This record gives sequence, C-alpha cells and structure tokens, in this order.
Amino acid sequence: MSTKRHFLVALALACAAPAFAQGFPNKPVTLVVPFPPGGGTDTGGRVIAEQLGRRWGQPVIVENKGGAAGQIGADFVAKSKPDGYTLLLGNIGTQAINPLLYPKMPYDADKAFAPVSLVAELPLAMMVNPAVPAKTAAEFVALAKAQPGQLSYSSSGAGGAPHLAAEMFKDRTGAFILHVPYRGGGPAIADLLAGHVQLSFMTVLEASGHIKAGKLRALAVTGDKRVPAFPDVPTLAEKTLPGFNAISWIGLLAPAGTPQDVQDKIAADVRAVLADEAVKARFVALGGVPRATTPAEFAKLITDDRARYAQIIRSRNITID
Repeated sequence: MSTKRHFLVALALACAAPAFAQGFPNKPVTLVVPFPPGGGTDTGGRVIAEQLGRRWGQPVIVENKGGAAGQIGADFVAKSKPDGYTLLLGNIGTQAINPLLYPKMPYDADKAFAPVSLVAELPLAMMVNPAVPAKTAAEFVALAKAQPGQLSYSSSGAGGAPHLAAEMFKDRTGAFILHVPYRGGGPAIADLLAGHVQLSFMTVLEASGHIKAGKLRALAVTGDKRVPAFPDVPTLAEKTLPGFNAISWIGLLAPAGTPQDVQDKIAADVRAVLADEAVKARFVALGGVPRATTPAEFAKLITDDRARYAQIIRSRNITID
C-alpha cells in the first residue's frame, strides 16, 4: 500500500505541475539587482523589467540590493519563496566568478538558483577620464609604464568581470596600475568622471551615455568584435593585444525549486521580448547584445564560463584581497 500511495502522490503532483504557470504572474514580480543603481547590470535589468511588465500586465519592480560583490542580493533571492515572483538578475561575476574567489558564501551557488535565461552579452569598454592625455590603448600603456604605480583604475568590485579584464590587460602589457574596487559599476564610474581614478573597464551598457556625451573617452572595447554603438572604437585585439577577449553578461535566475513550467514561461517570455526589433535596437544602442536562451543553455554558459575564469584566476593568481 505504501508503494501504491507514493505512486499515486507522485502521479498527482505530475498532473498538477503545469497548473503552476497558469495565470502567472497574477501579482507584481520583484527583480533583484545585486548591485547599486547605475551599473550595467542595473541598466539592463531596468530594460528587461519594463518589457516583461508590459507583456505580463503586472509591474516588475527592480530592487537594488548591492554589497559583497553581489552576494547580498543573490542571498536574498536564494532564500526567497520559489514561486517565480522573486527573480535575480545575475551576471558573469555573481554566477561564474564569485564561487571561484569566495571560499565562504552564504549560499551554494550551484544549488541555490535555477538559471532561467540569458538576457544580454555585455562587451566592456576601456575608458579614461578626458584629462588623461592618451588617445589610444597603446598610448595609455606607454603612459602607465612611464609612471608606474601612479595611475589607478576603478572596478565594480574585486573579482568581477571588469576587474579581471583589467588584470588581464595589466598582465599582457606589463603595466603597473593600481586597483580601486567599488561596490558597483555606478560608483566606479562616478569616481572616474570625477578624476579620482584615470581608467576603468566597464560594460558599454553602463558607460555609453557618458562616452557619447564626451565625459569619458573610450580607447578600446574588449570583445572579439567592435560594438555597433561605437563602430569607430577598435577592439584591444585589433591594434594592441592580439587575441584579447573579455566580456560580461546578464541573465535571469530564480530560486531553486521554482516550478519548471514557471521557469519555462519566463524564459519563453524573455525570448519573445528580446525578439522585438525595438527592444533589440534599444539594447544595441546602449552597447549590449541581446541574447535569450533556454534554462539549459544558460546553465551550460555559467558552467563553461566558470571553467574558463578558473584558469585565468589561477594563472594570474588573482584574489579578493
């Protein structure tokens, strides 16, 4: 009888499972951005939140919970009810890099989340304050080598994609540039604008407005191809560092245990939103590359990037100190 009861319970649950997504969402959804306002993750998050809200007919509320390289916001989502109404906008740092650098995290990065869909790839821009005389990446390298330790760069936090891109740049060029970590891309760019630091590697998404306004100067982009938003800005690989390639990305994750059909519905709606030409154009104009995936494809991307950055972190001996 016990075996029969277990079978009947399992059968009932299997039959009921699709009902979770029926009518979802029927109340506001919270999208947690684990960084302060103004960074690339925040900017991209507000675009996708607005579009999903329109599609769902329910508000998608962006809630910034910054700190600890994204761990505070991620932990909040990890411990939230797994019903699809609290989502995380993670990035390559929170999902692929943090587990490599932080031996003690408040959650198990592999078990706490259900990857739902990638949202966009985010190329990085190598930017300087206009007061810096260098007009190209090569000129900046020469300037830094002439003043070892006197120039500094800001990042969105130790261990994030901008930090690792800058350290890869330093390793390849042999330039000695001081690292000044911040609690997000917004504060890091604010101090670059103010001239407190000379250099930043930040996503084009968060920096495009400042670059277009002439408040920052883009010397190069870090991907393997030029960015449509700035077609005249070369890649680092083109003229300075052959083979250089370092980008970030943002994507939606749900707490582990969120019903699969809810995950699938959110992923399908993200694909529909990003297929809209106006939305694609908006991301491209900001410097992002919109790209939706299935949950399985997104999970594989996280796994692959973690393996890739593990090699970089080991070879560069990068730590969070």
